[in-house]
Amino acid sequence: MTTTYLLEHAWVGGRVEPGVVVDVDDGVISGVTLRDRSGAPEAEPRPLEPDHVLLGLTIPGLANCHSHAFHRALRGRTQRGRGTFWTWRDQMYVVAGRLDPDSYFELARATYREMVAAGITAVGEFHYLHHQHDGAPYADPNAMGHALLEAAREAGIRITLLDSLYLSSGFGKPPHGVQVRYSDGSSQAWADRTAAIDAGPGARVGAALHSVRAVPRDALEHVARHHDGVLHVHLSEQVAENEACQAAYGVTPTRLLAAHGLLRPTTTLVHATHLTSADIALIGEANAYVDFCPTTERDLGDGVGPSRRLADAGARLTLGSDSQAVIDLFEEMRAVELDERLATMRRGHWSAAELLTAATATGHASLGWPDAGSIAVGQRADLVTLDLASPRTAGAGVDEHAVVFAASAGDVLQVVADGRLVHTRDQVGEIGRELDRVIKAVHG
Repeated sequence: MTTTYLLEHAWVGGRVEPGVVVDVDDGVISGVTLRDRSGAPEAEPRPLEPDHVLLGLTIPGLANCHSHAFHRALRGRTQRGRGTFWTWRDQMYVVAGRLDPDSYFELARATYREMVAAGITAVGEFHYLHHQHDGAPYADPNAMGHALLEAAREAGIRITLLDSLYLSSGFGKPPHGVQVRYSDGSSQAWADRTAAIDAGPGARVGAALHSVRAVPRDALEHVARHHDGVLHVHLSEQVAENEACQAAYGVTPTRLLAAHGLLRPTTTLVHATHLTSADIALIGEANAYVDFCPTTERDLGDGVGPSRRLADAGARLTLGSDSQAVIDLFEEMRAVELDERLATMRRGHWSAAELLTAATATGHASLGWPDAGSIAVGQRADLVTLDLASPRTAGAGVDEHAVVFAASAGDVLQVVADGRLVHTRDQVGEIGRELDRVIKAVHG
């Protein structure tokens, strides 16, 4: 059965068009009818009235390519006082030590509902909280991963579970404290466990290397030989990681990955903040994805990564919410440009269209969903409608610049994912109450 949407305005083919008619069959866009600039239809109009009229500006669903769902319990708490990434990590470890499959499910579902309310229709969950508090597997060795998959299903968001390999706390150092929950003991044990994950519909399983400090060289080689799909890696987030890698191996983290054949078009490098010119060239030559998380990188004082230089070299930009200090990909989009301005004292590094593409089509592709992120025939029917008359968007125009440089998550009116209505603005209060309840429970 065909469902027809009339979109008052929609971002189609790289520009905003008025009066777009979209047909959807079985969750997939089967037809897109545009009007030319004179207002005449490009095809004969159908006699039937549309099933739904979406007033506002509709864009494709957004892809949140880097998430640690349980970090949502840290918002407003780790920002108190002074410190560094490493002092923040100590606070994060406390929360990581408290969760079990049931509490993780509750927290993740509420967090994913917040993402959906922000226009996000797919999330890459960088998952490393695998085992019981003493490091022993649960009866279901993937209980924590299955909790995340079920949370995403109930929230109405597609998920790529990026199951993370974590074997050491630093170069040559065994896991300690809460880190024992992260480790499978060997790369083969990790591969065997992840092979048993039951992803279910609307979900996929990818792989992640926590970082080069957490994955020894022999394990990097094992992953390179046996995994050729979606792969995400934290890379050069901290200067200390680069220095330790140089001390241990005599190369940068980027060059280490390249030496093991892990810089590929299917690889996403998360943060990629502290890079040499040679690193940038290697990443660009590989046509790898780079995932920037500006609100987290600001919050942790990580620094500003070379986004434009990476893109010019051949890398493909995606975006993520990472620590959930903010869940708002509109803010992440414009932050890439604004942070470049701060770093260079010049304006105009990224166009609005480039940033919106990073948050939609490119992001979905990096998560293994190349059939999402565009309003086009054959694409998944993900439609995010924005309010053009909010205090933020009013007067900003009706184009991609209003989306990227004016709108916020609070301007999302409704979200359709895979052809299903998964969010309307009147659910926001309920989502807030759910978040409040589950986060208070985590902190006791």
